[in-house]
Amino acid sequence: MDINELVRENIRNLKPYSTARDEFKGQASIFLDANENSYGSPLPANYNRYPDPLQLDLKDAISKIKGVPIENTFLGNGSDEAIDLLYRAFCNPGKDNVIILPPTYGMYEVSANINDVEIRKVNLLPNFQLDLEKIAESIDKNTKIIFICSPNNPTGNSINRTDIETILANFKGIVVIDEAYINYAKQKTFIQELTEYGNLVVLQTFSKAWGLAALRLGMAFSSTKVIDVLNKIKPPYNINQATQDLAFEALKNIAQVNEWIKESVLERERLAVELGNLNIVTNVYPSDANFILVAVTDAKNIYNTLVEEGVIVRDRSKVTLCEGCLRITVGTKEENDKLLTILKNF
Repeated sequence: MDINELVRENIRNLKPYSTARDEFKGQASIFLDANENSYGSPLPANYNRYPDPLQLDLKDAISKIKGVPIENTFLGNGSDEAIDLLYRAFCNPGKDNVIILPPTYGMYEVSANINDVEIRKVNLLPNFQLDLEKIAESIDKNTKIIFICSPNNPTGNSINRTDIETILANFKGIVVIDEAYINYAKQKTFIQELTEYGNLVVLQTFSKAWGLAALRLGMAFSSTKVIDVLNKIKPPYNINQATQDLAFEALKNIAQVNEWIKESVLERERLAVELGNLNIVTNVYPSDANFILVAVTDAKNIYNTLVEEGVIVRDRSKVTLCEGCLRITVGTKEENDKLLTILKNF
């Protein structure tokens, strides 16, 4: 597959913005090229210099953990930036379309609307797996991207690997697998398939298992041709220096992150059992994420009761295939105990 044929013509012909840090790379004692404040910053640490536009040191640290070369890695201001850039790179406004698979992460649809790209919705099956037949029927020559969230949000389940591989092998566009919750799943990441599928883009994030949601740092892994396009059209300095520095430090604490993941999975299993024993719960859906989708008898009143007690969950009762459901993030043991106490007394 020639990725360049999928790229919008204006993007193929685009001459990207050249930053001061692109034009000079090396050591110097005096930098007078970027119109920065030469006196420093009114902060304990100096942030007066523009950051590395390609975040090479941070990507190198990530590559040691993920096993993905720097040239196959893109860092964005959250995964949402990567999603938006994929639309801008591959979808002609008012002409092309993408396929999303409700219920799923809402930003795929929002970004499509922002970029004036047609959305084709193919609902998941009742077991929250892919409807391969309807997906195939929805594809035409202007279908550029298929978004697959696995583990899926808000349902929590992993999508069957063989079904995803079927799409990767047969679809002639970009296949995005959003693995925001992969750290909590038994299923292996699709990162290891990057060398096999040139049209594969895997999204991951620092917002979940890594506990860095406030930093807004997302990762996209793909073929060098796709990554080169994303780097070509991204803002010049999309990841600020403070985020790069803090993420770099966080990567040194992988043992702590792995411990939190282990505890979260244990709490997820305990919470699922306890919730399943409640009269107000009609179904607890299996989860490979750090949350659980729960069908309840009276979603609105149960949600409001929790709010009154200072416990906030997500009411997903109006989402396709999630009627009457609440999505509950797995908290600490103490937080989960309080949640269960309120629900038992409802």
